[in-house]
Amino acid sequence: MNRTLIANPWLAAVEPSPIGETKRWVLGRSFPADRPLIDLSQAVPGYPPAMALRKHLGEFLLDPAVHGYTPILGLPILRETYAAHLSTFYGASIGAGEVGITSGCNQAFCLALMSLAKAGDQVIVPRPHYFNHDMWMRMQGVEPVSLDFRPGSGAVPNAEDAAKLIGPRTRAIILISPNNPTGAVYPRATIHAFYELAKQHGIALILDETYKDFLPPGERPHDLFADPSWRGTLVHLYSFSKVFALTGYRVGGVTAGANLMAEIEKAMDCVSICPPRLGQEAALYGLCNLLPWARGNTEGLKARADMLGDGLTRSNRWRLVSIGAYFAYVEHPFAGQRSTDVSKRLADEENLLTIPGDMFGAGQERFVRLAFANVADDKIPAVLERLERFGA
Repeated sequence: MNRTLIANPWLAAVEPSPIGETKRWVLGRSFPADRPLIDLSQAVPGYPPAMALRKHLGEFLLDPAVHGYTPILGLPILRETYAAHLSTFYGASIGAGEVGITSGCNQAFCLALMSLAKAGDQVIVPRPHYFNHDMWMRMQGVEPVSLDFRPGSGAVPNAEDAAKLIGPRTRAIILISPNNPTGAVYPRATIHAFYELAKQHGIALILDETYKDFLPPGERPHDLFADPSWRGTLVHLYSFSKVFALTGYRVGGVTAGANLMAEIEKAMDCVSICPPRLGQEAALYGLCNLLPWARGNTEGLKARADMLGDGLTRSNRWRLVSIGAYFAYVEHPFAGQRSTDVSKRLADEENLLTIPGDMFGAGQERFVRLAFANVADDKIPAVLERLERFGA
């Protein structure tokens, strides 16, 4: 008799990753030379890591002493360097013991959530949401409470609206800025308003700043770390993946007060023992040597965003809702049609691979996300041309 193991019902109830689903839309297809596939689905840099970094790692790997475990929360020298980087960037004092290195920012979020919320608790998350955040909460039995942005806000949520959602089971509010999926850069006043709201109610503000390095130079997105009591409210998440083009290395960071960091360390020990050594060495080299290189890439990406944004603004059919470091969030022109159907047709008819708004939460049927960071500048006119031609 054949038996089937019964899966955890919380896990089984969660839909698969949208990235995998959309990639399957074009799996096995071939594309003509005059209309190649343009992949706007996933947030990846359009360039490899710096050659100096690759050469450094090649030499590093020859050392037989560097292939073992590291401390659970990362190499001390990397934690010290990262804490110093954050302290300089935010104009505040952050200690090495208040940062931990993780296997990517997704893991940083998973560990932070585990340390703050249990099954049956609630966490407020702006919608459209980053799908991995929503997926992980549901897998843990934590209820996401959706916070929609107001029309005309540029996809920026409002703290007054969030206040109405806080209840006895609320444990945290999540913010991502610059945002995924919308690209929206939240104003400093907005970030501070959410922080004060969380502080007032004794809950956490989980602030994901994966894309902070793609903000204009000299602009500090907030002053939350200047508050001496930040450790009682703020949990900060970060990724080295985008800024140093290390997506496959899986290296991120989490910053929190010492008490919470001790809980995060327990979870980290169980899920991966320590972050991958190679990723840690890459992040350390990047922080020490590649910030000017990264700034040059940021300027190039800003020019690409301007090119795409200008084209979408001139469109009579597609409405630009928001655009930022890696993403544009647009309203499609097909009233009454689900964005999943629109994105599938874009893949079939125009060889444009996008993520439909449906995959970022309920009520997003009118929207499509364009991840343009990995699309070369000379492909942006083709993207705009295909969008305008589609369904016209």
